[in-house]
Amino acid sequence: MQAYRRVRASRLERTRVLPGDELIQNATASWTHAVTIARPRDEVWPWLVQMGAGSRAGWYSYDVIDNGRRPSANVIVPDLQAVSAGTLFPAIPGATDGFHALELARDHYLVLGWRPAADALPIMTWAFVLEERPNFLTRLIVRARGSRAYPFYGLPPWIGKPAIRFGHFLMQRKQLLTIAALVESHPRSREAGVREANRAGRRRAA
Repeated sequence: MQAYRRVRASRLERTRVLPGDELIQNATASWTHAVTIARPRDEVWPWLVQMGAGSRAGWYSYDVIDNGRRPSANVIVPDLQAVSAGTLFPAIPGATDGFHALELARDHYLVLGWRPAADALPIMTWAFVLEERPNFLTRLIVRARGSRAYPFYGLPPWIGKPAIRFGHFLMQRKQLLTIAALVESHPRSREAGVREANRAGRRRAA
């Protein structure tokens, strides 16, 4: 793991359209963060799809807050790899509500959303986007968006919005740094090793 790693998204990453943006029109809040991970994106994806509190792998953030003090998993859990639109990612242990998978494309993006009712539009979306970078690096871009219906915990927006922004930054930063460290702490997959060896061979032959 790098001694210091930024989670600040670039200006382009903050302003461009990402998967899931279309689910909330005219969002009243939008926060984007990103981290570079020294692994290909197919090695990052398994850690994303097993997120969730309680019976799932945790949120990789401050477990004392969002996982009932239970440590988030530090391994890939095979039984949690099958996800589809509608899969529940519990917000806290024992919860029967939380984030649901709204859109996903394997190894590309996972869009979670919070809906006040099963047939309602989401009042918040949380998109995890994986983009390839040279040398088998992955840029993980995460964006949270809230609609006008987002309650700001009962506070007026001029108080609630800054408070949520600050809290979200702390939790999101911890999550991104933990995911990056977990992915990089595991050996590269055989497929990634073969790809890198083939690339090195092509360079030598050029």
